[in-house]
Amino acid sequence: MKTALVTGSTRGIGLAVARDLSRDHHVVVHGRDEEAVRAVVASLPSASAWVADLSGPAFAAPELDRLDVVVHAAGVIGGDTVESTTRDDWRRVFEVNVFAVAELTRQLLPALRAAEGTVVAINSGSGFMAGTGGGTYAASKFALRALTDALREEERPHGVRVSSVHPGRVDTDMQRELVEKEGGRYDTALYLEPGSVADAVRLVVDLPHGATAEVVSVRPTRRA
Repeated sequence: MKTALVTGSTRGIGLAVARDLSRDHHVVVHGRDEEAVRAVVASLPSASAWVADLSGPAFAAPELDRLDVVVHAAGVIGGDTVESTTRDDWRRVFEVNVFAVAELTRQLLPALRAAEGTVVAINSGSGFMAGTGGGTYAASKFALRALTDALREEERPHGVRVSSVHPGRVDTDMQRELVEKEGGRYDTALYLEPGSVADAVRLVVDLPHGATAEVVSVRPTRRA
């Protein structure tokens, strides 16, 4: 059976991706809360746990000889206007959204190369444009896009595919937090379901190995 590691897979997009990939992969379930991780592991046909704080100064990836898929779904929002955002806020957002992705991928590269695997980074529409009060999050997603672009070219000779999936707004706890911050009204009809993002990841993973969906943009059909 193939193996997939999904970060942030105890809720939201990461959980939807883990559930979908579990149909034909052994899934390494990641999260910070051990109880939540164990609960997801118990709900999947074949899974194992990896509990780690990706915002910390150091973490060790699971020891794997081969890894067919890694999906970087863990992420945080934060920051406000540039005037109001402290250096620590910038650091916190970049630590998870960029630095942890780079470090985890670096540690997993031998296993990914052995399997000629696929790296999928869950980015955002904010990886293409930024607006008032969203500079910190958008800057981290712009940086993540640059990271995946560079990684894709570096890993071509090793047969590792690298894809960037950019969802619009998704119906998750993080989205509710963002809408509350903005003072808006939450209408689930205006947001993607997490399962739709999982479907986009599945499209990327299931492409024949000679093809790479380098950038996939997914948006809600309806708009406010």
